[in-house]
Amino acid sequence: MNATDTRALLPLILLGATAIVVMLGIAVKRSHALTATLTIIGLAASFVSIFAAAPLAPRPVTSLLFVDTYALFYLGLIIASAAAVAVLSYPYFAKHDGQREELYLLLVLATVGCGVLVTSVHFVSFLLGLEILSISLYGMVAYFTVRDQALEAGIKYLILASASAAFLLFGMALIYAATGTMAFSSLLHPSAGSSLALLLPGIALTVTGIGFKLGVVPFHLWTPDVYQGAPAPVAAFVATTSKTAVVALLLRYLGAGAQQSPAVFLVFAAVAIASMIAGNLLALRQNNVKRVLAYSSIAHFGYILVAFLARSAMAAGAVAFYLAAYTVTLLAAFGIVSVLSSAEADADDLESYRGLFWRRPVLATVFTAVLLSLAGIPATMGFIGKFYILASGANVSAWPLMIVLVLTSVIGLFYYLRIVVTLFSAAPDGRSSMQRMEWSSAIVLGGLAVLLIWFGLYPTPLLNLIRATIGGLN
Repeated sequence: MNATDTRALLPLILLGATAIVVMLGIAVKRSHALTATLTIIGLAASFVSIFAAAPLAPRPVTSLLFVDTYALFYLGLIIASAAAVAVLSYPYFAKHDGQREELYLLLVLATVGCGVLVTSVHFVSFLLGLEILSISLYGMVAYFTVRDQALEAGIKYLILASASAAFLLFGMALIYAATGTMAFSSLLHPSAGSSLALLLPGIALTVTGIGFKLGVVPFHLWTPDVYQGAPAPVAAFVATTSKTAVVALLLRYLGAGAQQSPAVFLVFAAVAIASMIAGNLLALRQNNVKRVLAYSSIAHFGYILVAFLARSAMAAGAVAFYLAAYTVTLLAAFGIVSVLSSAEADADDLESYRGLFWRRPVLATVFTAVLLSLAGIPATMGFIGKFYILASGANVSAWPLMIVLVLTSVIGLFYYLRIVVTLFSAAPDGRSSMQRMEWSSAIVLGGLAVLLIWFGLYPTPLLNLIRATIGGLN
């Protein structure tokens, strides 16, 4: 590596340096405030350094990583969402006794793993990034060891991640045996001697491993349990940052030729349809807000797969915008859960939100906007994102997928509006008191709410940015 390569990798280098600084800070002096501050400063510095790396894009850095505008866009989205999680984590973990500092170290390390994923063009860096992310998430999900649900969620996530790694490694071995290389480009231009009998099963096993990470059907069974048991800010990270990184890599992976096979196309179509139907139907009777958001995420990644199958530059832009909208919306949703949670338990029961408007009108209004965005109601980012996905599907006449998307979105209206009705119901006795919200949480939630509505009404700046950056997809 030379000085130019170092500058191109500066966001990742600063993320790694932040992890080291946070680790040393914990060793020198245990301070929740200091550790959180160091984490946020490091993430902010890494985000700013993206602008220093952008003029050098596209640039390969060794055969493992490729820094282009596509990678930098997703890297910016990942770092920004991780910073939001860090800010929301401070007042949330301040309510709890015990060691809190290591959570921020795990958060930064998980973000490093996400950064490696979005810049990967090789299966070796793909696996390294995925394992850095996964190992960090084991500890984050089960961080509250005194809670049975947290330990259960951590163990289940460990089993899911182990199964995912097994499928990925077997798939990578078959791809290497078929092509003689582990670069993603080998899928786009397989050599004359490549064996399809090994290549297609290898792709199928690799996609299966990625399916566990995204939590789509039929790999979704423990996803709601992980969301419910994890601390609210950690659940926000799992739902947004980690999945954004995996989707960004999957889009590059598919762009490298995995979609060329009709069999693979049919498999993705079946997964997309099953995810949209099962995610929305299973959410209908849930009385736990975290589980509603978990099943909702299954449906939303089914929607994203519709754009994957459109196989066009417009579809890549649709995925990017939808992920940005989904990230903003879910961070706000779990941020509200974090604010309302107590030291004993998270505020995830639906009854905890009954009459919230009469107790905390601002929070209830933001939560209403969040739910309407998830439902795809106009004047929100969710509506623009869903419209963009429908447009990309119509562009290639994927009518069956579009029909399922529209019908299942109508089903989703029920459970989103059910929560909205609960927010504006009469407040139960003894719940009329107003509570003060930490200023840091207020700033993050306020900023997310502004983005949610601003880009819902005026999405042009974000769409232009996406068009400019997604052109760097390689």
